[in-house]
Amino acid sequence: STINLLGGNPLIPVMNFMRDNDDEPTIDEMVKTGFGGVECVETGGPTPGIGCAGRGIISTFNLIDDLDVFGRFHPDVVLYDVLGDVVCGGFAAPIREGFAEDILIVTS
Repeated sequence: STINLLGGNPLIPVMNFMRDNDDEPTIDEMVKTGFGGVECVETGGPTPGIGCAGRGIISTFNLIDDLDVFGRFHPDVVLYDVLGDVVCGGFAAPIREGFAEDILIVTS
């Protein structure tokens, strides 16, 4: 979650925005600067038990690409904080879609 980086101010998740609006979001609506200058995007997802959270990740990656977020911010490092217990395979999207070169798995 990005809420700690954003000082407790929640970010509108991409999936919520797309569900509630007909227009595509802008970079300024979806990307907020948090602690230490970290640029944050929150994917969100479906109602638990309904739909596929992996589709939300893929939709967010497509939006990041369409809005040229990496071209605007030129990040040195990109972190994806995703659940690993979903069976739909959408969480492999960072690798499959070319958004990641190296993967580090952290479990708790």
